[in-house]
Amino acid sequence: MHVILWEFEPRAGKEAEFERAYGAHGEWAKLFGQSSGYRGTELLKSTIGRTYLTVDCWISASAFTDFKRQWYAQYQALDRQMESLTDSERSIGEYESV
Repeated sequence: MHVILWEFEPRAGKEAEFERAYGAHGEWAKLFGQSSGYRGTELLKSTIGRTYLTVDCWISASAFTDFKRQWYAQYQALDRQMESLTDSERSIGEYESV
């Protein structure tokens, strides 16, 4: 399993919209779902702050690379569209199951 982690701080007043867009059935999950290598997304909310983590699961790093190559334009367009929902986003990294 290949896992990609991102940290986000949603814009004040946009939390519910952010949760819908970034959650397991949101816009990102729908786009990722175009790939047979996608295994799901989990959205985690901090219990002590305003941050969230997304956990995107793929069968392999190459499955994600293939997805981004094939769906690059749609990925970039959705990324631009979602900018209005967040004050910050940070890539934490990519990890493999051991």
